[in-house]
Amino acid sequence: MKIKELLKVNKLSVGDNASFLLKALKKEYLLDKIEQTLGEPAKMSKSKANTVDPAEAIQKYGADTIRLYILFAAPPEQDFEWIETSIEGLHRFLKRIYNFAITNINILKARYDVEQVNKDLYYEIHRCIKRYLKDLEKYQFNTMIASLMELFNSLQDFHIENDIDKHTLKEGFLILLRLLYPMAPHISMELLEMIGYEKEPTLPEFDEKALEKDVIDMPIQVNGKLRGVLLISKDANQDEVLNIVLKDEKIGKYVDKKPIKKIIFVKNKLLNIIV
Repeated sequence: MKIKELLKVNKLSVGDNASFLLKALKKEYLLDKIEQTLGEPAKMSKSKANTVDPAEAIQKYGADTIRLYILFAAPPEQDFEWIETSIEGLHRFLKRIYNFAITNINILKARYDVEQVNKDLYYEIHRCIKRYLKDLEKYQFNTMIASLMELFNSLQDFHIENDIDKHTLKEGFLILLRLLYPMAPHISMELLEMIGYEKEPTLPEFDEKALEKDVIDMPIQVNGKLRGVLLISKDANQDEVLNIVLKDEKIGKYVDKKPIKKIIFVKNKLLNIIV
């Protein structure tokens, strides 16, 4: 029987014994590689001397990071591995949010006398709120945090051209902090106060109208096989969509001068050309 199989049968891990030796040799970094090669990571246990001191972890990374990691690592009903690199990743995520606020502090503190918003960014903001609230009902904290990461990436990548863009960016960042507040209250509250947000942070509601797009991604099939996805005006009719498809170089070649026998069209959903 191989070492890995023996460990699995007896519900042991390499860490049960190797951790003591590697710690004495100051080679703990080798444990992860050995575990991946020979067996599963060791479960935390005082008898195995592999527990983590919460006070030390909080001292090193801060309470917000540790709380966020525990929520992000796995659903509440599941066990999870304490992985230092994953904690560092979430610590960097919070630092990126803080640095973003400092870098854009003038935009975030300013007041804008505009009523319009950038539709594309506004869509991403309210898509995040909707997904977050839906996951909250199921206590899926890990996917809630993943949604916040996606929203923050959209805010970081957003190109500002005018006051409408600045206003939308500020709105999006405030909502990001309000959604982050229940899981990372210290940094969220500090940044909200820095920006000048004087209300008690509450969870925002999503705007259903903001999730309506003027254009949609429509899958295009030829003989039932997906050949591409095109941006199509919302509520476009069959003839309008077909005309766009036939002019598209990548998809049009699959139809090229072949007689069209049938067209299956589902408005705002799908176009399937049978040739």
